[in-house]
Amino acid sequence: MRKRKIVLTTLLLIIGLASIHAQDKNNPYSIGFGINAVDFYPTNPGLTGHGSWFEEFVNVDDHYNIIPSISKITVSRYLTDGFSVEAAGSLNRIKKVGDNSISSTSYLALDGAVKYDLNNAFGQTGWFDPYASLGGGYIWMGDHDTGTFNGALGFNIWFNDNLGLNLESKYKHAFESKIVQHFQHSLGLVIKFGGTDSDNDGVFDDVDACPEVFGLIEYNGCPDSDNDGVIDSKDDCPNVAGLESLNGCPDTDGDGIADKDDDCPNVKGTKANNGCPDTDNDGIIDSKDKCPNVAGPAANNGCPWPDTDGDGVLDKDDDCPKVAGSASNKGCPEVSVKDIAKLEELFKTVYFETNKASFKSETIAKLNEAIAIIVKYPTAKFAISGHTDSIGNDAYNLKLSEERAQAVKNYLVSKGVSSSNLTAKGYGETQPVESNMYNAGRAANRRVDIKLIK
Repeated sequence: MRKRKIVLTTLLLIIGLASIHAQDKNNPYSIGFGINAVDFYPTNPGLTGHGSWFEEFVNVDDHYNIIPSISKITVSRYLTDGFSVEAAGSLNRIKKVGDNSISSTSYLALDGAVKYDLNNAFGQTGWFDPYASLGGGYIWMGDHDTGTFNGALGFNIWFNDNLGLNLESKYKHAFESKIVQHFQHSLGLVIKFGGTDSDNDGVFDDVDACPEVFGLIEYNGCPDSDNDGVIDSKDDCPNVAGLESLNGCPDTDGDGIADKDDDCPNVKGTKANNGCPDTDNDGIIDSKDKCPNVAGPAANNGCPWPDTDGDGVLDKDDDCPKVAGSASNKGCPEVSVKDIAKLEELFKTVYFETNKASFKSETIAKLNEAIAIIVKYPTAKFAISGHTDSIGNDAYNLKLSEERAQAVKNYLVSKGVSSSNLTAKGYGETQPVESNMYNAGRAANRRVDIKLIK
């Protein structure tokens, strides 16, 4: 019967341990070994030689049963969310049952428990790792044996990720009256193992965000080649230190645009201009703006169009950029009525040698006076017409009139009047202004006229 109980209990513990999944996320397994002490005194008030609950709880000399050797072994595996399962086996020699001495009796216990890491509820404390456990077991003490219900409190003090010191106090409620309730205390070392660190960076694969690449603990095992606080996998510039806000890329000029996207990385600019400045806000970056401090159109390389003559018509639209004029006449001056009248009067005094196209000497001064008026209007168009009286044949008179009109044009051009602004044509005797019957009338008809045509 006893053998069957031992086999059944052992089998249950093995099945329970095999069904778990993980000691902690990094090291799912642990083993422990140490000494144990069995104390019957503070659990059985009313029995001879026993005290009230927890009385003389740490009276080692009077009540603890201890053997001077490794007397307890544990094996455990982590589950999840702070839970783990543990199997424990312990040996002892019982000589004291409370204050009562008995002949030396063997003590064997096999226990199974579910443990809960209290740090999971209260917050991680690093090296100090308290826990609580509930479970059951079986005890063989001398000629008696019984099942037990167990509850324990304990803690681990971790020296590093794998090695720690364990202290535990476990209450065992026996179901067989021949073995009374008692505490079993234990002290020993615990070793965690089973974690995998593929890249040997000190961060286990279970929590390593970059398990195949050597990295840093503070970045969950991921590398940060440029030490800018942005891991390489999220760093657009992994080999150059930069800003987290710019995905790890630098911004030399501090304009909020990463150097790699900044056409002007050393000069603060705007996003609209790919990081380049446009001081005058005319849409042309300073490096391409010939007038960076004054707004102007792109067609004039960022400079404002000039108005040289100050007439309100920009030079680009001004047919007379150096002479003030009116917008209605494309920036050119409009010929005044007074000047037109003066020109007509002057041309009435243009005289030629008889039957010739050469001027009389007194005509030159009149033409020069006319030229002074014409050059004030560089875009004005004038028509010069030559006329004769009726003496002579028509063909001769037409030819002579054309030659005289052309002679006037040539003279004006020679003095700086644009040829394109002048036309010259002869009309012979076809357009008299007076009667050709008298000398005075014929003299009036021998003339050269000038008229404004545009």
